[in-house]
Amino acid sequence: MAPTEANLGVPIYPGAQFIASYDAGRGQRYYIFGSAATFVDLVAYYRTVLRQKGELVFEVPATHEFDVGKYDEDRMAFPPGVTIKDFQSDVSQGYPNPKPGGQPARFPTIIQIVPVVGRQ
Repeated sequence: MAPTEANLGVPIYPGAQFIASYDAGRGQRYYIFGSAATFVDLVAYYRTVLRQKGELVFEVPATHEFDVGKYDEDRMAFPPGVTIKDFQSDVSQGYPNPKPGGQPARFPTIIQIVPVVGRQ
């Protein structure tokens, strides 16, 4: 079942499709969403709704992170946050949609959300 914004504690980009969630360890999960929107549009959206600049952590593939809570290394495997990753490049047409026949067939951009512990 797809998580809600209330569960995650952060907005989900409109139209983004839930792909999967994974056990991150230490009682945390992270959630993956695919979007047909461009990397630039997603970064602009999260800059606005989270009211922060975030940080470009990799240029290739473009990866932008936003912190959404305090990181406690004694209790958490990952810092709570939203990470946007550009999956379209000269060597990749995008992240494959895991739903057979799903549209789009490939997502140009992926959103990873690590909620604040206790909001899962």
